[in-house]
Order: sequence, then C-alpha cells, then structure tokens
Amino acid sequence: MNPTDTFMKTSSHPSLRKRAAVLGSVCVLSASLVAFTSAKDAAGTKAEPLHIQVSDAPLSTAARGFPSFAPVVKAVAPSVVKIAVSSEAQVSQMDMPGGMDLRRFFGPGFQMPDDMQQQQGRQRHMPKEQGVGSGIIVTPDGYILTNNHVVDHASTIKVSLTDGREFNGKVIGRDPKTDVAVVKVDAKDLPAMAFADSDKIEVGDMVLAVGHPFGIGQTVTTGIISAKGRATMGLDYEDFIQTDAAINPGNSGGALVDVEGRLIGMNTAILSRNGGNQGIGFAVPTNLARWVMESLVNTGRVERGFLGVNIQDMTPQLAEQFKMDRAKGALVSGVSPDSPADKAGVKSGDVITDFNGKPVNDSRHLKLQVGSTAPGAAVPMNVLRDGKTVNLTVTVKELPGDKLADATPAADKAEDALHGVGVADLDQATRDQLKVPSQIKGAVIVSLDEDSVAYDAGLRQGDVILEINRQPVKNADQATALCAKPESKVSLVKVWSRGGTRFIVVDESKAG
Repeated sequence: MNPTDTFMKTSSHPSLRKRAAVLGSVCVLSASLVAFTSAKDAAGTKAEPLHIQVSDAPLSTAARGFPSFAPVVKAVAPSVVKIAVSSEAQVSQMDMPGGMDLRRFFGPGFQMPDDMQQQQGRQRHMPKEQGVGSGIIVTPDGYILTNNHVVDHASTIKVSLTDGREFNGKVIGRDPKTDVAVVKVDAKDLPAMAFADSDKIEVGDMVLAVGHPFGIGQTVTTGIISAKGRATMGLDYEDFIQTDAAINPGNSGGALVDVEGRLIGMNTAILSRNGGNQGIGFAVPTNLARWVMESLVNTGRVERGFLGVNIQDMTPQLAEQFKMDRAKGALVSGVSPDSPADKAGVKSGDVITDFNGKPVNDSRHLKLQVGSTAPGAAVPMNVLRDGKTVNLTVTVKELPGDKLADATPAADKAEDALHGVGVADLDQATRDQLKVPSQIKGAVIVSLDEDSVAYDAGLRQGDVILEINRQPVKNADQATALCAKPESKVSLVKVWSRGGTRFIVVDESKAG
C-alpha cells in the first residue's frame, strides 16, 4: 500500500457541511447574459417563433436499454436514516495531536481548534463532540443497523427520517470486532428494508449506495461489486464487499442495495489518498451484519464459536509439503488441550478444508465460520491428513473472553540443515524473557543470519522450534541432530512465535 493511502471510516462531522457548501458554490456555473436588442434577424424580418417539444411523461424504467433506478430508490430511500450523535464534554490530558483519534470518528477534515492545540500536555475541558452518519431501518418497530464507529461514545443520538420525523435513539448493542451496532427508536410501522443473501452476490453485479455523506442530505450513488471477501480494516472479523459506488464521510452505516432494492451490505469505510471517494469503498455483508445484530438484540452480546486451534494460511510451498494440489484451506499449527478441536480429534498438521458444509478458503474464512457458529452446535468438519481426507464432528464452545482460541505454543526450527540458524535450550530465564508458556518444549533461536534462506522464509530470533520435518524437538541437541543429515534441502519447521504456532518451509536449494 502507498504510504499516503488511508483507510477511513465514513462518518462525518457537521462542520464539513460548511466546507461542502463553499465548494459547491465554487462549482456553480456562471450564467452568460446575452442581450437581444431585437426579435428580428439581420435582414430585418421577423424571426420564426421557437417550437420546443416538451414531454411530461415519466421516464421509462428501461429507456433504450438504459434502466432508471428511480423505482428502486423510491422503495429504499425511506429506510435509510441520518444519525446525528454527540458526546459529553470531558476533561482530558492531551499528549497527542488533537485530531488524531477524532478523525476516525468524525471523518476527514476535522481539526482541533488552534487554541486547544497550543495547550498540548495540559489538562483541559474538552468540548462536546458531534458527528453525522447513516443507518438502516431493519424492522418496523424501530431497530436500526449502523456502524459501531458511528455511535461509539455517543451520549445522545438523533435519528432523522426522510419524511421529516425525528426520534431519539438508544444503543442496543455494539460489536467493535465487526464494526456493527444496533440502535432502537420508539416508533411503529417504520419502512424496514428487506435483506438479501449476501453470499449469493457476484463480482460485477450493479449496486446502489444510499446514505448521508457530509450531512448534506440523503444521496444515492451507483456502481458495481468490485470484489468480495476483502480484509482491510484490521478488525477481528472481516469479510468486506468492495464497491466503486461513491462513498464519502457520512455514508457510514448506510445501505448498499442490489437493483431489486434488497440490502446486501452496510457501507463502512473507504480507501482514499485525499479523504474523499476514489472508487474503493467497503461494506459489511448483510449475512455477517444480520448475525451480529440478532445476537446483540437477543442476548445483549455477540456469542461466538470457539474451536481451539492455531491456524494459518496455506502457501504453495506448504501445500507441497502437505501433499495438496492447491493452496486452499486452513493449516492447523497447534491444538489447545481439552478444546473442542482436541476432543474432535484434530491434530497439528491437519488442513481444515470444510467446516459445517462450507469450503474453507483460508484461515480468515475459517475464523468467520467458526465465530458465527452457535456455541453448543455439533458441526461436521473435513481435514486433510497425510494426503487423505478425514471426516470429523466438532462440538463448538463459546469463545472465552476476547480470544479466538487458546493456542498451544509450538515451533519448529533447526541448525545444521538450517544454515545461519543458531539455537539454544529453552531455560527459565529465556521463558520469562520471551513469555514462553511452561508447556512449550523446543529449542529457541538465539542467532540468525539475515542473509540466510531461513531468515527469508520467516524464521526470527526468539522463535521456539517445536518440530523439524514433523519430528518433535525438545532441546537444542535434538534440533542439531535433526538438521545434521537432512534427506532433502527442503525443511518443514514448526515454531512457536509471539503466542502462537505456525509452519515455515525453508528451501536451502534457493541459497545464493
């Protein structure tokens, strides 16, 4: 990514409305004044009267093959609301630049007043913060879907409908892990939007984005689905729809609909170098948003499934080592003791290819699939083990705390076959320094040549080698012995690193 690229959540500060108004006035075209001194032509004869053909018939929805989306807009527009929020004034110790955190909440362009920036490092009274975003009415009795970053820290919420009505909103629940939130207003017979199955959308499908950019009023833009399954924001659970429909600050929480007027996503963020739309916007798919919303409404929190494995993406090199034709699935590099995966028979080195009847493309998709599985559910799971498919059934538990899985630390690293790698026994002092759990056995990498193939493959100082070519390593001597006479120049190393385990392929044939 270019250093100037910025991922921006698309809620907006009201002060931007002034800016938008000024810019708008600049863009107003000047009208040229033409003076007609006479209704006669140069020859002095009276000019023929103008005969202008006027048609007051409504535009056809399929005029000459170019459709009008007016019927779709009329159907969905009442369901998209403006959400204006404010937070209470606070006393704060300002040690960082004033607009740094607020930019994420209010959108680009928000700046701390000069007099406040001059008081950096001093305790002072912060003014009330205000912002504008969008929301989607999803039930007739007043449940509204929006982004977590729109209502986070909000003390008051004002919801405005297109018919002019305004309601006070209350946050029912928030989920920062997906940037989804639910707001409730006290009303009945509201225009709720129908949901579509977001799993069935295709790249190239035409879509419309509806929201309140910059707080100027409801705005509709159109484009296509540019990509699916994007992970861009660094959230715990991401599966964004990418679209080129224009999305700007204030569109956060707005609707992304198909040409039949069904909700397929909730607009959330943009990738921009200048703070405005550049044709790359992201929306939370409805299937993910709906699951989070229903969990928040029904239980007051999001109940996520827990498997108890360390997983990583497959690479072509790893696929070759695990006898796979394609680099698909999630590679298990560690299994927590007594976890659902452990009880189901999952082993380190298994490649999970299917979960609950759906294919697993990579580790992120497995994380989404497991997380959205109800705790207590017994689901089928296929793993590839030594080139053969093994059918398992796992009973998913609820995710404990904020962790996706309690990783069983494990690592693979060696010396002789791994040129440039120096290892030592894992003593107590090293465990304390690296925070290595007591159950981890292996050899710790204490030196590493940065010009080595092992370094290029991903090994680092402080990694604990757990296995070499699927043989367990308990100490430095074993690591050295396993590397002394390698059968191949390609070594499969399992390591524990920074709280988790992973496999690394070191191909010494690439040396030099």
